[in-house]
Amino acid sequence: MAIVREVPVLEGSLLAAYAARGHVDAWAADLPRPVELAALIRAFYDSAAFRPERVLLGLAGLRGGAADLRALADGSGSRFAAWTLEAQRPDEILLAAGRTRSWLAVASTPDGCTLRFGSAVVARGDGRLGAAFGALLGFHRVYSRLLLGSAVRRLARARA
Repeated sequence: MAIVREVPVLEGSLLAAYAARGHVDAWAADLPRPVELAALIRAFYDSAAFRPERVLLGLAGLRGGAADLRALADGSGSRFAAWTLEAQRPDEILLAAGRTRSWLAVASTPDGCTLRFGSAVVARGDGRLGAAFGALLGFHRVYSRLLLGSAVRRLARARA
């Protein structure tokens, strides 16, 4: 099974624009076959690891249904639950929700592809991230790995 690893934020990526504006991190895993960005978006936001967050967002009135997810993945929609499309390229997407950004990207490799997930938290006006961010950073790192790992497993099973 693919190993999720922390990686540097790709220079020139949509996420890299936030590197000097707060906290950014990125994670990657390799699959031995090509994957399109739309498939990664669907697998990520419909993964077992993400489902509890979807439920919580729904309880908060931020519904992200299957139709919204399909529309975001196929490029015909610009909203999903708490996120709004900020920018997209053929191989990456950047979603915004308040001061946070979520980034997904795919890159072809000779042996298949590399799937990436990253996050940004934009600093407040005073240049700080806030105490809550510091308190949740450990959880965020573990959760990020779980999210990408769950999406990778889903994609791996889709071809098995």
